[in-house]
Amino acid sequence: MKQQQIYLSTIDGNAADLARRHGFGLEIAEYCTAYNMDEFFEETDRIVQNKLESNPNRILHAPFNELFPCAIDPLSRKLAKYRYHQAIKLAQRYKAHKIVIHGGYNPRIYYPIWYVEQSIVFWKEFMEEVPAGLEICLENVLEEEPSMLLDIVSAVAHPQLKLCLDVGHVNAYSAISAEAWLTAWAPYLSHFHIHNNDSSWDSHSALPCGTIPMKEFLLQADSLCPTATYTLELTESTDSIRWLMEELPWNNK
Repeated sequence: MKQQQIYLSTIDGNAADLARRHGFGLEIAEYCTAYNMDEFFEETDRIVQNKLESNPNRILHAPFNELFPCAIDPLSRKLAKYRYHQAIKLAQRYKAHKIVIHGGYNPRIYYPIWYVEQSIVFWKEFMEEVPAGLEICLENVLEEEPSMLLDIVSAVAHPQLKLCLDVGHVNAYSAISAEAWLTAWAPYLSHFHIHNNDSSWDSHSALPCGTIPMKEFLLQADSLCPTATYTLELTESTDSIRWLMEELPWNNK
């Protein structure tokens, strides 16, 4: 694993300074809330531009609240498409090379078969409009099995549609281990969100603080997905950075 493969989420208020100090990239999280794309855009843009100064490695996290690509209501699908197009424009503005987008599964609304089939329809159409050189990475949240998003991405079969494995979400919402998800997803994995928890809720705890065997998982991930990138999705990253640099071998050649 190389330090250039590591990113810090800007949910950590100190992410920009820490990233510059350690040679990490940044994952822009300010637009997870869509109103920052609209009435608060000018203020948000100034904040983001300041954080990105002198840091060329950038990933954008798209908005996710009330956005469901598999939605039953056609107007809801149009809203998702509209927001994701806004995210593409922002990625181009900030020279980000990946956009992370939640899959949008909600087990209290959608049957798994509907979610998979209708997501395939949405992403087949949407990916035709994604500029060359930009990857879309679908992230698991409430998906309980790896097969759901895997079936979507493999059926769409677009070279710019990849997967983002959020290991904390797996640990909190799936009975299947993060290691099993990793093995199943490896051919399509481009990005990881790494944080830990005790499996009772999505606490975004520090890397060594939880029931995910993080060192073993990251070594396996590096072996199976040697070119993938990783975001520490933490509100406080310092201790996890220290742990990461002490526990893992680095290859900076």
